[in-house]
Amino acid sequence: MNDTRTSLDIKEYPDSEVQKNRIITQEEWQDNWVNHKIGFHQAEGHQLLKKHLDNFLKGESGLRVFFPLCGKAVEMKWFADLGHSVIGVEISELGIREFFMEQNLSYSEEPITELPGAKVFKSSSGNISLYCCSIFDLPRANIGKFDRIWDRGALVAVNPSDRGRYTDIMLSLLRKGFLYLVSIFSYDPTKFEGPPFYVPDSEVQTLFGTKCNIHCLEKVDAIEKRKNAGTDYFFEKLYLLTER
Repeated sequence: MNDTRTSLDIKEYPDSEVQKNRIITQEEWQDNWVNHKIGFHQAEGHQLLKKHLDNFLKGESGLRVFFPLCGKAVEMKWFADLGHSVIGVEISELGIREFFMEQNLSYSEEPITELPGAKVFKSSSGNISLYCCSIFDLPRANIGKFDRIWDRGALVAVNPSDRGRYTDIMLSLLRKGFLYLVSIFSYDPTKFEGPPFYVPDSEVQTLFGTKCNIHCLEKVDAIEKRKNAGTDYFFEKLYLLTER
């Protein structure tokens, strides 16, 4: 695994000792949307993705791009405008509706046959489909395979005890020749309980290393965005995963 260290030596904490039992329920996530507690949303889009977009897309057209725990990420429209097909999953129906409203996109909604009570929201253009259900139920919807996954705010949001089965789902959705971009955070988890949850580099290797080559594209100081976290440092790391 390639990683570029800053002058600050970042200590790795065994996640199992600190945040293993931390649980955020689906109802809590939905309440966050209702109460506008969505500090994770980036209205201008993710700047590291923008910086490395060419490296991610490789000049290819007509890609199928997956957004796990998509919220109302503006990057979904970026990819759709470039001619790619975007599929996302989000537990909050409010978040999905806000995406279409804020992006001025007309859409339809329909039930998901395989998932009673769940819905899929589709843009009128047909190139954005957002599934309103749990990420762990999504495989039953048979959504096919993907060329790209943009995992910003998903791996770091699922409960630490669920990371293994989350990763299994992500890996099962990948086509040959995939590129998977994932953002994680490094901080002192004894001072901030998350979310976003702390994901050690070693766990990235454990979760993805058997099937993926792992490259750290960039590490940036994100403490300004997390002033209230109470931790002395807060770094964001962007990893590019490729097929072994």
